Amino acid sequence: MDHTPNLALPYLAAAQAQKHVTHNEALLRLDAVVQIGVTSKALTMPPASPLEAERYIPAPGATGAWAGKDGQIAAFQDGAWMFHPPRAGWLAWVADEQRLHVHDGSNWAPLTGSASSILNTAAHGAQTIFDLTEEELTLSGSLVDSSIVIPDRAIVFAVSCRTTEAITGASSYDCGIDGERAKYGGSLGIAAGSTNSGVTGPTAYYADTPIRITANGGNFTGGKVRIAIHAMRCPASTS
Repeated sequence: MDHTPNLALPYLAAAQAQKHVTHNEALLRLDAVVQIGVTSKALTMPPASPLEAERYIPAPGATGAWAGKDGQIAAFQDGAWMFHPPRAGWLAWVADEQRLHVHDGSNWAPLTGSASSILNTAAHGAQTIFDLTEEELTLSGSLVDSSIVIPDRAIVFAVSCRTTEAITGASSYDCGIDGERAKYGGSLGIAAGSTNSGVTGPTAYYADTPIRITANGGNFTGGKVRIAIHAMRCPASTS
């Protein structure tokens, strides 16, 4: 084996001449694949004037110097593009999306899920917990319900939205729940990057409740919106 198994860094061979060449190659690779932050993963052609050490993830159908390198880490180093195939579990911050992505061994996908912070715990197990749960929704038709839900017995402070891919078909959209379509924002922006923090007074829910995104001015024909539920739960004592 002449390379390390995970990052494919070249080993120095015994009695190797010009060891500094191999060593510098390894340093350049480390510089490209450790703490990955890319400018974008939406381009199919390299930028005309890339900055030294700038990184991208070429989009499907990449051409030019990126041809055949879809989904790899493309790093502009020493005046040329170097490519680094990712492995399952690698994380990359995508600057133009302001979003962390994870590689599953085949593709990059936004890192979604939930985070909970236990604010305090009483002697017998009662807790105050703040939850933050996210989901990216692909839009089609007149409305889309989330698969994540406001939990039964939760108190919601806000539902925030970000248009992650430009919306087509509709002139705007509302964010709410069944029966209150604009509870967390009405006539929201369809351009990529539009955001809204749908803050309300604390609202208690007594059943699991999905978030509903509803089209205005026509049905959704494309686009994506990422929602986040900002809520508090108050589990009872365990003993």
